[in-house]
Amino acid sequence: MGHLAVLLAALIVDRVIGDPDWLWRRISHPVVIFGHAIGFADRRFNRSFDPGATRRRKGLLAMVVLLLAAAVCGWGLARLFDGLGIAGAVLEVLVVAVFLAQKSLADHVRAVAVGLGENGLTGGRKAVSMIVGRDPEALDQAGISRAAIESLAENFSDGIVAPALWYALLGLPGLMAYKMLNTADSMIGHLNERHRDFGRAAARLDDAANWPAARLSALLIAAGAGLVRGRSAMRRAADLALTDSGLHRSPNAGWPEAAMAGALGLALAGPRQYGGEMVMEASLNAAGRKHANAGDILAALMIFRRACDCLALVTALAFVVSL
Repeated sequence: MGHLAVLLAALIVDRVIGDPDWLWRRISHPVVIFGHAIGFADRRFNRSFDPGATRRRKGLLAMVVLLLAAAVCGWGLARLFDGLGIAGAVLEVLVVAVFLAQKSLADHVRAVAVGLGENGLTGGRKAVSMIVGRDPEALDQAGISRAAIESLAENFSDGIVAPALWYALLGLPGLMAYKMLNTADSMIGHLNERHRDFGRAAARLDDAANWPAARLSALLIAAGAGLVRGRSAMRRAADLALTDSGLHRSPNAGWPEAAMAGALGLALAGPRQYGGEMVMEASLNAAGRKHANAGDILAALMIFRRACDCLALVTALAFVVSL
């Protein structure tokens, strides 16, 4: 069973079942295990008294070791599954599905719309605090809604498209290495005093690994917008991805976020508050509406679902062509 067939099956399983909470309450999710390894490396080798160059070198070496360890684990699982026939193929589908996030992402973002609808700002702030790092108490309804939509777009790229792409290209070793890298970026790839040097390699490598997926995710969002809202929305999404993606602080997140901004006619990104500090950033689609609401979150989810459908379709077509 080839990688593309496994990936297609995994996309379907993840879409229907998602992450079973009952399972991860009993055993550690693989990403949690990755996080423990990254945390150990951070505590053991990121010493505040080391000069910046030393911390950068140690951070790079730590990432090399972590990525090799993840790839070796993926290689070992692949070898094990290859020897188990049909049962091995089923197990590989389940493992790949674990590293995708279609249903869980949709559920978390939908919870923000439900929270706003049922409990107003209190419910919206509580739900959005589960998926973004900005200060929820500083957000009004529009800010909560924009934050949820931005998180949906960005995580579509690095939580779904990127792991699917790296699995398609390199199998389980590529998938495991990518998830280790992406987890490291979220933990230590920050421009704060502690991680500016040690986490530099994680941040740079993650940018490189997400480069193709970010552009592909923008195309998929544009296609999803076309299916939901017609050709004009598809063109706006594609045009905004090309013109406004470079305004984002991230070399990758701006692509799916700008595409979603164009699809919905909303202004996304812009100034935001983290840890009590205001971060000034340019808006994506600055001419668009700024007063987003729960209805816009639900509209973004519709586009997201169709974009996921398009990803599955592209996978299926690639599988047919590869036969």
